Amino acid sequence: MVGLTAVRRGLPGVRPVKGHGETAAPRRDPPRAPESLPTTLPRGTRVLPHRPPTGHPSPSPPPSHGAPESFPTALPRGTRVLPHRPPTGHPSPSPPPSHGAPESFPTALPRGTRVLPHRPPTGHLSPSPLALGPHGAAVPGGGAQPGARRGGQIGAAAARPRPRGVHWLPGLPIAARRPRGCQATPAMAAAEEEDEAAAAAMAELAGLLAPAAGEAARAGAAEAALALSGAAAGRRLLAGRPAALEALLELATAPEPCPPAAAAAARDALGCLVNVSAEPAARGPLLAALPALLGLLPGGPACGVLANLCRERGAARRVLRGLRERGPGLEPLLQALGEPRPPPQLGPLLCNLSQLPEGRRGLLDRSRCSVQRLLPFTQYKDSAVHRRGVVGALRNCCFEYEDHEWLLSEEVDILPFLLLPLAGPEEFPEDEMERLPADLQYLPQDKQREEEPDIRKMLLEAVMLLTATKAGRHVVREKGTYLILRELHRWEREPDVLAACEKLIQVLIGDEPGPGMENLLEVDVPEEVEQQLQRLDREEEEERWRRREQEERQEARDSTPCPEEPSR
Repeated sequence: MVGLTAVRRGLPGVRPVKGHGETAAPRRDPPRAPESLPTTLPRGTRVLPHRPPTGHPSPSPPPSHGAPESFPTALPRGTRVLPHRPPTGHPSPSPPPSHGAPESFPTALPRGTRVLPHRPPTGHLSPSPLALGPHGAAVPGGGAQPGARRGGQIGAAAARPRPRGVHWLPGLPIAARRPRGCQATPAMAAAEEEDEAAAAAMAELAGLLAPAAGEAARAGAAEAALALSGAAAGRRLLAGRPAALEALLELATAPEPCPPAAAAAARDALGCLVNVSAEPAARGPLLAALPALLGLLPGGPACGVLANLCRERGAARRVLRGLRERGPGLEPLLQALGEPRPPPQLGPLLCNLSQLPEGRRGLLDRSRCSVQRLLPFTQYKDSAVHRRGVVGALRNCCFEYEDHEWLLSEEVDILPFLLLPLAGPEEFPEDEMERLPADLQYLPQDKQREEEPDIRKMLLEAVMLLTATKAGRHVVREKGTYLILRELHRWEREPDVLAACEKLIQVLIGDEPGPGMENLLEVDVPEEVEQQLQRLDREEEEERWRRREQEERQEARDSTPCPEEPSR
């Protein structure tokens, strides 16, 4: 992560939420002792031990998960004592993923200046790997969706989407290996039988995908594999069978032209590979067939397979090396952007490749006008997947501060393309309107902002990176960026996007750093200051989520309809 200086000025404060006091438990008088028994009892009366009366006890504590209670000393003959297994509960939800420690900050800062952490270049920023349905539509393959709520984490409460058009199968259980000498229980035996049945079915599927099985059998097997890859358990099964992956690769890379049945089988096989490529276990076999996959570019399914593989930096480096060895490098991918409907998986692939410095240099090649081909897709309405990937690639390119002046110049003019998706239909006074670029003036009343919160956040981060240099800050201020951010801050409701917007506003209204710190991407800061800033950011994020939850509860309370009075 890199740090950017900022000054808090003119932003509304946030009051901490006070907790509710604890309620004292009601006081209970102790039970009275029983009255004494008579001194003389009738002959033959047996005295039993007295038990004092008990009231209504408080609820008993939860049962202990430790060792079981003791068994009787003598057990009936033939009784077998089984070892005790403590009950298992439902584990709490996992904590939000860590974004890693930011990079170092400056040692000395001007008074009132706060250094904000920044995220380094990343690969595909969509919340889940790409997946394909049988008709080639790019859809998420699972995971959190942007904008979903989790009470502190975005995405965990949303339902996991399924690949469109793929028949989902129930998850196949993978039986754990039984320790040697342990007697199998009926459940363990059933799980092992299912595991053996799954292995036999995968071996049979690999045999049906082989060329010797015939076109009809291969087409049916490819369709079954595509349906199986719709579930996480099915993807794991396919990823753990290299023979099945090799058969799918051979079927997907069949030379053209071919009969219609073979073409349909190739499409199903390639769609299955898109889904399976999200599994780490499939990365090795698929990278071994990289030359064959590169030969399918710039087709959408091939872009989807490579985009999922390039989420890891080592695999992205191998793909870039393979593209350079073929000659034109990124040129085939950039040429595909000029098609009437470019494949939606192309944007994520370019984003993942741009996480490497060599990938960013390819997109910033001034002789090929590469980055200019990406700019129109910040407003691309046909595919949010493609739009998200292109915006992520532009954000990663903004880490190259040597090119900031060129990116902000009239030759590229990247700033209006980053601000236009953040602008709304608001009207400005004439003096403010003249400060804006021509593309941001007099927008129509039906102008809508970017609907995906994660894309809005990446756009703000890209502008933040452009303010890392002194010349960049000057251009961003002079083009009226603050006016767009001011209206966005009034409209925005997502806490993460609000935080990114406030940080950028602080940079624009703050004072310039001192001598030697003009480039904020090259300054250093002590580790203890870095940790303190991380802690402050976490506290601010938690406070924003608490404030938003209170607002939602208040809105729900205000919107509750009052019961109608019964008619007489």
